[in-house]
Amino acid sequence: MWIKRLGIDLGTANSLVWLAGEGIVLNEPTVVAVSLREKKVLAVGREAKEMLGRTPGGIVATRPMREGVIADYVVTEAMLRFFIQKVMGRNYWLKPEVMICVPAGCTQVERRAVLDATLSAGARAAYLIDEPLAAAIGANIPIAEASGNMILDVGGGAAETAVISLGGVVIARSVRVGGNKIDEAIADWVRKKYNLVIGEQTAEMVKLKIGSATELKPEQKIEVRGRDTVSGLPREINLSSTDITAAVNKPLSQIVGLVKSVLEEIPPELSSDIIDKGIVLSGGSSQLINFHVMLTQETGVPCHVCEEPMLAVVKGTGIALENLDLYKRSISRRR
Repeated sequence: MWIKRLGIDLGTANSLVWLAGEGIVLNEPTVVAVSLREKKVLAVGREAKEMLGRTPGGIVATRPMREGVIADYVVTEAMLRFFIQKVMGRNYWLKPEVMICVPAGCTQVERRAVLDATLSAGARAAYLIDEPLAAAIGANIPIAEASGNMILDVGGGAAETAVISLGGVVIARSVRVGGNKIDEAIADWVRKKYNLVIGEQTAEMVKLKIGSATELKPEQKIEVRGRDTVSGLPREINLSSTDITAAVNKPLSQIVGLVKSVLEEIPPELSSDIIDKGIVLSGGSSQLINFHVMLTQETGVPCHVCEEPMLAVVKGTGIALENLDLYKRSISRRR
């Protein structure tokens, strides 16, 4: 009864923590600020995100997760320790059991790195669950039935799709394209078309305000400030939603191609189930305006975004953690 259980959605853009019995207790950006001289973590989460692109020479604000997997082991371990200590408070000495979700397409080496980092950060035991399965559980999809269900989880670093039946993953595919690649595509488009360099936070703001997978009518505009590539001086331009739709077309096409490749491979019985039920979308980047409309047009399968798409993965992780016996076939464990 004293052992606490934590479910962590260690995302490329945001990390969320679920405490068994309480629900979501922490939601922070996956950003860490490190002092290069002292090799010390200065800030984690929102405080560190505000430093992105604004740090002096001796401090680096980085994202330790890249494309859904660990890019910097030491910084990720420090970040996990911060999350665990913040949630546990004075009871940190009572080591919790921690479940972390990982991309279905990640390698055994990447899985081991997550397990090792979790145990080193102070966990009593570490569990791993595949992200698409966790998203399906969190989206209230009845995965235990003898019927096909398809989910597409589009996060900050990767897009993953899986067909689930009888409580297990029948087929899963992933492409390392997500919200961050969409932000980069917007920044590249602005630089090439308008000779203006903008930062990743500005690109993200533009995506959230006027970004759309299909052309918006009436067209929307937004003022954007950046650095002119020719003069090197600050400049302001007006960006239209049509510009952003053109900019994000390439990364979105890659995600559509991923969905089509899975639909081509699944057995016909499951195909008929999916046509009946449609494809469920989860993850923060699935909320891009009209993305579900574009996906429906391209695949011919009805698509809809689940309730609270950003929270689906951490909810599913928490539910799996609270019902380990039901999901033991889909979970790997290490002490």
